[in-house]
Amino acid sequence: MSTSPGGFTFSEAEKQRIEAIHELEAVGAPGVPALVEMLADPSWTVRRRVVASLAAMGDVAVEPICLALRERRDNEARTAAAVDALSASTGSADLAVLGLADADSPAVLADAAQILGRRKSTAALRRLSELTSHPDDNVAVAAIEALGRIGGRRVVESLVRVVTGGNFFRTFPAIDVLGRSGDPRAVEPLADLLLDMRYMLEAARALGRTGNRAAVTPLVRLLARPGDAIVRAVALALAELRERHAELYGVVAPIDETLRRSVPVAATVRRFVQGLRGAGQAEQIAICAVLSALGSDAAIPDLRALLDGPSAVAAAAAAALLELGQSSDARVLDALRDGDGPRRLLLLPLVTSSAALEEVVRCLGDEAPEVRAAACDTLARLGDPSAVRVLFPLLADPNGRVVHAASSAIQSLGSADTEALALEAARNEHPGIRRAALRILGYFGYDAALPVFLDALGDADARVREVAIAGLPYLDAPSALDALVALASGTDARARAAAVRALGQSTAAPRVVACLVDALGDADAWVRYFACKSLGRLGDEASAPRIAARLDDEAGHVRVGAVEALAHLRGEVAVAALQKAAEERDPDVQRAALIGLGLTGRPELIPHLLAGLASPDAATRIVAVSAIAGLPSPEVLPALVRAAGDNDESVAATAMGILAQRPGVEATRALVGLHAANPGTTRAFTALSAPLPGRIEGLLEALATADDELSAQLASALARMRRESANEALLAALGLPNPAARKAAATTLAALGTRQAHVALEQAARVDPDPEVRRVCSLVVAQWAA
Repeated sequence: MSTSPGGFTFSEAEKQRIEAIHELEAVGAPGVPALVEMLADPSWTVRRRVVASLAAMGDVAVEPICLALRERRDNEARTAAAVDALSASTGSADLAVLGLADADSPAVLADAAQILGRRKSTAALRRLSELTSHPDDNVAVAAIEALGRIGGRRVVESLVRVVTGGNFFRTFPAIDVLGRSGDPRAVEPLADLLLDMRYMLEAARALGRTGNRAAVTPLVRLLARPGDAIVRAVALALAELRERHAELYGVVAPIDETLRRSVPVAATVRRFVQGLRGAGQAEQIAICAVLSALGSDAAIPDLRALLDGPSAVAAAAAAALLELGQSSDARVLDALRDGDGPRRLLLLPLVTSSAALEEVVRCLGDEAPEVRAAACDTLARLGDPSAVRVLFPLLADPNGRVVHAASSAIQSLGSADTEALALEAARNEHPGIRRAALRILGYFGYDAALPVFLDALGDADARVREVAIAGLPYLDAPSALDALVALASGTDARARAAAVRALGQSTAAPRVVACLVDALGDADAWVRYFACKSLGRLGDEASAPRIAARLDDEAGHVRVGAVEALAHLRGEVAVAALQKAAEERDPDVQRAALIGLGLTGRPELIPHLLAGLASPDAATRIVAVSAIAGLPSPEVLPALVRAAGDNDESVAATAMGILAQRPGVEATRALVGLHAANPGTTRAFTALSAPLPGRIEGLLEALATADDELSAQLASALARMRRESANEALLAALGLPNPAARKAAATTLAALGTRQAHVALEQAARVDPDPEVRRVCSLVVAQWAA
């Protein structure tokens, strides 16, 4: 037995057949017939390898596999493997498979539909739509599922015909696909299915997936029926409706407003609260979301009770309480007073009023360090300086996170008492308290703290001494600088390193620079490292030759420090040294050099950075992507687009993050292209939703030629910007020659619900030249009126 790199174990016989597959694959087209024969191999692992080979061979393998699928159906394993091979084929298989979709055999038709769906073949939409009416249920269901895989609004009319056709086996798969289409034409037929007990629950879920506010009314009508199960189903659908609307348009307010207008709020709150009994976690979370949407204080006691539930439910209840706003403060404080650690942890972020100060201070004594830290954060957010006095005792907390949170809160709040309290704490017998106090004193730079810092230079605790050294640059006193210069030439290597590091935070005075240049030759590698860093931070161009000499240092981290220092300098010596370092074999040095070259802003250095983008090392490519981003060169945008398609997830994410922040129409074009190529991902879509200069113009330009699916997403991106100029672009899209863009704009404008949009949609419903656009506009106007 042997094991493949993928973890599959092969017998010797299987191994021999795998080797035969490799040989046939190497032959090319002449080896295809034999490979097709091997699709019937009794071993799944062997068939899997045959499928991969045939798929990779592309066009030369397509026709032979299609022939086997049409004429050799005596072996189920061969048939399934042929379907997999055609679905994954790198060739232009769509046209050949469309040929299969004209076969007489229902089994072949069903397989062809499955393949076309898995390949997301938009060219097959017309034929798949026809197959949804095929006499054979298996063929029709396969076609419906294929349309669902392809997605988009182009499939809506076909699916509406299916769900209104009365065929039980076809209606069920069509319901889900129709809901996911997001098309306003889906709402009415799905709402009609709510009247049929066979379809009610599935239709309710599908209405939630539409993201269309017109789905609210038919969903809440279900509440007139008895039974908590109905209530929970409605809650799940409404919660998903809110989530989907926010995803599409960036807001949930239209859904919430429609909900409150559609129901008697008080009675509906009671109904959903009753539905909590016996509800599962997902249902409880959904009910929390609906209660927050209803906006009634009457829900607060029941939401508060859920804070003791499972963590996911408690978090949903806390989020609902937060959405209910100030009116829930008193109840939140009661819960904070009576709650245990986990409940307090959920409630502290909800506190919005300084009236809660006493209860938050009480949480500083909680046994859970996470709660104590959260209480510190809350006190800082409340902004009441009187809390400073109660925060200082937490500098003695055994948990470092708490000490950090308390220190940060003290620094955020300040107060007339802070200086005296910090000076007192700096003389505490506990070294941890002294360290924290020195950091606070350094942060504020109190003049009275100078003697304390100078005394701390001789502290028995080494970490206290280092904190004191780090704080001296922030004190505006010549004696503080004198002390640092003296320490930088002392006998203690650790103190020298700390002092040299601290001098980088001071001024570029001649004696400071001279001290740091001398430190470049220090016997201790860390002193040399911090000398490089400090000189770079101070921007001393004259020291560039001495820093560049450290590129040959025996210590790797010193070489990296030298490159990082040179990156802050702009002279020719520094740039030449960085170019040399970019060719180093040491990857850390090379990456630091690439960053430095990017910081120079010189477009003539692009070749070095492009070489970094071609590195086999993913970490180096990430650095090169970041370094190239700010250079003013036409080569940058194409390079970023290529990097966004990198096989390494981290490289691709970094490039996409940079593209997301890049303004201009050209960057928008690039993002649209990336999104169109990978519609299942959210990165490019999120980037397109950012209201940067040129984004709106670029989206409007792309709408002029986009298909149904892409148009809907581009219109959604405009809506998510929540800008008047983006809304105006959507109105302008109603006048584009592209019917797909006009349909998408109509649906999106209806979701935004402005008066100007309503007028424009009424007009388009009358005069648009495309009948389908007129139908969509008429429908959304009617839904609006309802």
